[in-house]
Amino acid sequence: MSPVDFLRDLVNPDLAFLPKALLVAVMSSIVCGVVGCYVVLRGMAFIGDAVAHAVFPGLAIAFAVSGNLILGGTIAGVATAVLVAVFSQNRRLREDSVIGIFFVAAFALGIVVISRAPGYAGSLQQFLFGSITGIPDEDLYTVAVTGVLVLGAVFLLHKEFVAVTIDREMARATGLRVFWLDIVLYVLVTLAVVISVQTIGNILVLALLVTPAATARLLTDRLAVMMLLAPVIGGLCALVGLYVSWSWDFPTGGTIVLVLTAVFLAAWVLAPKHGLLAPGRRAESSADAV
Repeated sequence: MSPVDFLRDLVNPDLAFLPKALLVAVMSSIVCGVVGCYVVLRGMAFIGDAVAHAVFPGLAIAFAVSGNLILGGTIAGVATAVLVAVFSQNRRLREDSVIGIFFVAAFALGIVVISRAPGYAGSLQQFLFGSITGIPDEDLYTVAVTGVLVLGAVFLLHKEFVAVTIDREMARATGLRVFWLDIVLYVLVTLAVVISVQTIGNILVLALLVTPAATARLLTDRLAVMMLLAPVIGGLCALVGLYVSWSWDFPTGGTIVLVLTAVFLAAWVLAPKHGLLAPGRRAESSADAV
């Protein structure tokens, strides 16, 4: 299928689900791209993966009671994130240990709940791998509103998040409430994950959160530029991934992730300053060899 044919399908009234799928994918990519910058800079990739597990019981319960999936996932994710933040204050246990305990337990709870719900097999596949072409109109509006709220919170607390990211102890010494900022960031990560689950699924959602930001990190040293590049990269990859999946009948979520990964690998090799073939990197490698 040519790009022109794809554009025709986007405006075809009989394929109304296709532009909705593209809109949700792009909106999710933008939100995850911005929030993902903090995740990458703070080394929080494990938290992003864990949040994806944490929202699962909320999605399962919402499905079982025919409720709103996004609302259910948000409540479960936020509740688990708060528990992690609270229990992590006890320095006898490292934060990653607490995360591993609570988020895996949350995922296990989701499996138990959804196993008791009607239509178990189909619903589980939808949660794990996404169902971008079956998104109802109300979820489209929910994603848009949630995305605006997340981006607004990032804009308002950007300086505080950067301070905590650079030096937690210095931030605490200057009077910043690091504990509450951590909770807010966990909540924002949770919201970004929840609105993206229907796009690429519970298993693959970490890629949308981390890969665009990591790619942007290779292309620039400035945080402001990184936070502009990451959502652009994510949105363009979502567009290309949807086009490829629609043209060749590939799974949409998996295709978007593979496109994201291909762009990351290209940046890893070709980035002008930090790429494998960058002049500075080559000179550094030669010096190390000597």
